[in-house]
Amino acid sequence: MTNAFRHSHATRIEVVVEYHSNQLGVLVSDNGNGIDSQFLHSGREGHWGLSGMRERTEKIGAKLKVCSNSAGTEVELVVPGSIAFEAHAPGSASKWMSMWHGRKTGAESQNERQVG
Repeated sequence: MTNAFRHSHATRIEVVVEYHSNQLGVLVSDNGNGIDSQFLHSGREGHWGLSGMRERTEKIGAKLKVCSNSAGTEVELVVPGSIAFEAHAPGSASKWMSMWHGRKTGAESQNERQVG
């Protein structure tokens, strides 16, 4: 998404997140000016956008597909469920959910100090 905002000159950027028990999919598409075919496969010298995305994708065992032309760009990431989702016992909240709901915002903490 960051690359789309920075480089595409798009008027529309769409993000679709799809998840199933066996995989997580993220599709980012825009109607921008596309990625120069010279850089599409090898990236730009001194830039880590596409090459960094490919490297990180490979490192975690996911799949990355980048399609681009003058009508825009689509970047699709598919991550296996075993990597994307934390395994936990049925009925128990995942660790990140517990952390999220257990956190207090700065305003909540401030109110507690004023009341208590």
